[in-house]
Formats: sequence, structure tokens, C-alpha cells
Amino acid sequence: MAESSFNALSKNIGSLEEQAHSLAERLPELLVEAKRVAHTITHGIHGRRRRGPGETFWQFRPYEQSDTVSEIDWRRSASSDTLYIREREWEAAHTIWLWPDLSRSMGFGSHLSQVTKVDRSLVLMLALSELLVLAGERVGIVGYMTPTASRMAMAKLAESVLQMVTDGSNLQSLPPDTVFSPFSEFVTFGDFLDQPEELTQGFKQIASQGVRGHLVQVFDPAEETLPYSGRTLFEAREGSHSLLTGRAETLRDGYTLKLAEHRSKLQDLTQNMEWSFLLHHTDRPAGEALLALYTKLTGQESHYQTARPTVEDSGKGLDRNSLRGGRT
Repeated sequence: MAESSFNALSKNIGSLEEQAHSLAERLPELLVEAKRVAHTITHGIHGRRRRGPGETFWQFRPYEQSDTVSEIDWRRSASSDTLYIREREWEAAHTIWLWPDLSRSMGFGSHLSQVTKVDRSLVLMLALSELLVLAGERVGIVGYMTPTASRMAMAKLAESVLQMVTDGSNLQSLPPDTVFSPFSEFVTFGDFLDQPEELTQGFKQIASQGVRGHLVQVFDPAEETLPYSGRTLFEAREGSHSLLTGRAETLRDGYTLKLAEHRSKLQDLTQNMEWSFLLHHTDRPAGEALLALYTKLTGQESHYQTARPTVEDSGKGLDRNSLRGGRT
């Protein structure tokens, strides 16, 4: 029985120590990649692009009745028949809390992608932290790293990730219960294949504190399409469940249906909480997702969409253990 691509690329790492060692070996490369990705979209992006207190000019806009006379820019207004208000860019630092899902399901990578889900998630998180710090924001990891605006934030985040693995926090997809500071934001990277009830409870607990959230679902393309046929062994990355089927292609329609319904529930949840949801596949450039996420955080308009066509709402909830598979 030949070892499958699923088994070869997402096999279990025996212990927390081995996981930490493996991650420590990859982190320097991931840091370099994160810096490269961040720098590809740095040019042309400035600040949070919102009106507010600050010294940097943002834009002129027409005078409204709610404005005061002292806000009128008379020099600009003199060149036309319209009164204009000079707006400055909002420069108050915000706190952005980050959380990477380091659970074992995130270690999966198929033959359709060159990177695993966890490596792509870490690159996105580290690159995002670089952009946010350059914009004057504070970043931290829930329960592991206090927010900082230091230029060394990316390195500190990497150290905290190693600590999470050593402490066993990688066994949980959701962050620990935390009291968030008012008006902060929360960004989490994961596959979100936990039961919808667990996700709802965890995210609503955060939203109830007035926190604005952003979910980045990182998927391998094989998880999206289930491109297997013939005799196939599916094995759970978390737990001991397995399924041997003689014709994997017969599962594709039902699988796609359940995946679409699970994602629909997740999107409904984020919409009800007024959070954002972004789907990213690991065979796509990391810069696409980073730009879309950064513009959401900074309030800039973006028409980017990573989601691929999915089947309409139907079926039951999806268990993360039903997604791991491979040829035998």
C-alpha cells in the first residue's frame, strides 16, 4: 500500500518537542518570506486612510451643514464655487490581536500546493504584523505576546509562536479566553473546520467585548475539490478516525456540499457579528490575501475576492476529521 500524498505531507509529528524543533528550523525561512511578501505591497499603502486627528493631509471634501466655519479651507474653496473641508488622516494607534491556528490539521499540504496551511498562515500573520507596525499600529498574540509597535515585532511574534508550540497551545484552534482592550481588533488564521457550535461560542465571546474580528480561512486546494479517485484512505489528522473507500470520486459531491454549508454557516456568523471573512488557498500568492486583509483592517476599499465557486447551502455541518485523505 503506497503512502499517499496526504500521509506523506501531513504525517503526525510525534511530540511537542519535535514540533517545536521542526518549526524552529522553518521559522527563519518563513520570516524571510513574510518580509518579502510584506514589501511587495508596501508601496502605495499609507496609514489607515480614515478621517481623524493627525498631521497628514488626507483629502478635500465638500462642506456640509454639520461642519463648522473654522474647518473650511478658504484657499482651496477660493478656486471654485464650492466650499471645501480639509481632512487629515487618522493616526491614532490601534491594537490588533493575532491568533494562528497551529493545530495538527494545519500541517496538511497536498501535491497541489508547495506549502502547508500552517506555513502559509504564519507567513500571512508575520507579513501583516510588518505592515501594521509600519503604519504605527500595535500587534500582539492573544495570551502570549503583549501588543507592541516595535520594529522588532515580527521577530517577537516568531518567538511567541515557538512558545505556543512548546506549551501545547497548538492543540487548540481557538485562542484562550482573554479580556480584550476596548476598540481593539482580532485577526485569526486557520482552517476553521471545528464544529460550528464551538466556533460560534468562541468568536461570540470575543465579539461581545466590542472587538472587531477578521477570519482568514486557509485551505489547501485539495481540501476544496477532493481531487481523488479509486481506492483511497482518508485519515484524520486529529484523532484516530479513518475511512477506506473503493471509489473516492463518489464522495466528491456530498463532500463539496457539506463544505459549502459549513463555510456558509461561518460566513453567516461573521456577517451577524459584523466581522470580515476571507478565504485563501495555498496555491495562490500570499500577497493577494495579505493585501485584501490589510485593506479590510485599514478601512481601504478592496474588491479582491479569493473565494472559488462553491455549492449552495445544503447538508449537515462538517467535522474537521472528515477532510484528511490519501490514495492507497
